[in-house]
Amino acid sequence: MRRVRPGTPASRGGTGSRAAGEERALASVADGDRFEGEEPADLPRLWHVTLSVSGKEAPLPEVRRALEQLAHDHPFLLTSRYAVDHAEIRYWEEARDLHDAAAVALRLWGEHRQTAGLPPWEIVGLEVIDRATYHQRIAEGYGPPPASPVGVHPF
Repeated sequence: MRRVRPGTPASRGGTGSRAAGEERALASVADGDRFEGEEPADLPRLWHVTLSVSGKEAPLPEVRRALEQLAHDHPFLLTSRYAVDHAEIRYWEEARDLHDAAAVALRLWGEHRQTAGLPPWEIVGLEVIDRATYHQRIAEGYGPPPASPVGVHPF
């Protein structure tokens, strides 16, 4: 590798090349610099979350009422599907990164079990994807169908 003196243009050889031994400082990307169109790392982004829970059977009307209460308490919930022994909750979460979005999702069921009257089920699945990936999957036809109708519905 050849270095060129600071303040002098780098040359790729040919006429006007720098003499051997001349140096140039290597440039780097300073903290805070970013590429065009790139979001700063500390700004919140949207993440699509799918949380799956299951456990012992519970009466369908109670499961539905509990999921409706959860949706009422937290209107960010997009859609819920349920059966007597499992449920799936899908929603958009605003978070700085995937780790933060996943942490919130993993606490959701347990933290609201009492207030919403949720069944004592355990989390058995979690998917957190960024907005671009969600839309790419939908466009390619292999992602989950768009969450409509919005609300609480049986499987």
